[in-house]
Amino acid sequence: MPVGRRLMAGLFLITGATGKTGRGTVDLLLAGGHRVRALAHNDDERSRALAEAGAEVVFGDMHDLDSVTAAMRGVSGAYFCYPILPGLIEATANFAQAATEAGVRSVVNMSQISARREARSNAARQHWLGERLLDRTDLLTAHIRPTFFAEWLKLWWEKRDGEGYLRLPFGEGRHAPIAGSDQSHVIAALLLDPEPHDRAVYGLYGPVELNHHEIAAEMSATLGFPVHYDPISVEEFASAMVDRGMPAHRVQHLSNVAVDYQHGIFAGVNDIVSRIGGREPLSVSQYVTENKTDFETSGPLFVPQP
Repeated sequence: MPVGRRLMAGLFLITGATGKTGRGTVDLLLAGGHRVRALAHNDDERSRALAEAGAEVVFGDMHDLDSVTAAMRGVSGAYFCYPILPGLIEATANFAQAATEAGVRSVVNMSQISARREARSNAARQHWLGERLLDRTDLLTAHIRPTFFAEWLKLWWEKRDGEGYLRLPFGEGRHAPIAGSDQSHVIAALLLDPEPHDRAVYGLYGPVELNHHEIAAEMSATLGFPVHYDPISVEEFASAMVDRGMPAHRVQHLSNVAVDYQHGIFAGVNDIVSRIGGREPLSVSQYVTENKTDFETSGPLFVPQP
């Protein structure tokens, strides 16, 4: 669905507006001539860039019902995106209540591919509960469940002695990395035309399912130097994240979804990005090509060798 097509007029609220999917959604809606209100936490360079792009920037906290209520006034459709932090259920409840009171018509909810009742990850189970909570409202609701973002390759990437390394606990599992920009096209399209997608749950994937040996080979061919995938245990990965100061909630989540990944929960491909988002999703090679400078140095979370 072309983003410029005005199927739903009004004002769109984008939460997580400075993040990987939120900023892209803001830009797409503005480019289509739509009004956008961006919810940000802090007055900083990223939020000021949103204002310069043409968005109305408001500040608030998803755990503060009053600030969420203020952000919802006059909104016709909203994107709900919450980070991997405690408090998702409270934030979802505040969002749903404020949207209902304000007469918001539709919501696109960022969930996770691992969201399910039996999930061992606390965050993944909370995403499943958040979906059920939103489904019980009168909002036209669409849930998106992306597999691992292509952007994650940059986080756990190590550049050492002219070669690249991915030391990760994913065994021989497979997935099709999905870029944040591709997800933004789907989010914007769902906001503009919500009725056909009410109560839909969409997995979002890149174009080709790969294991991490194959991902490393794609990266190597694109970057022009050797790239290696070094499978490690979940325990070594978790210990390294603790050493880097990662919050316990996120370590618990990443440790358990690593096991999910090994068991095929993150695998699969479909045509949602092209069919709803209106463009072909980026391949690993295309994503790395667009972000080559990010692979010149190590990412912030790489797992060092013992």
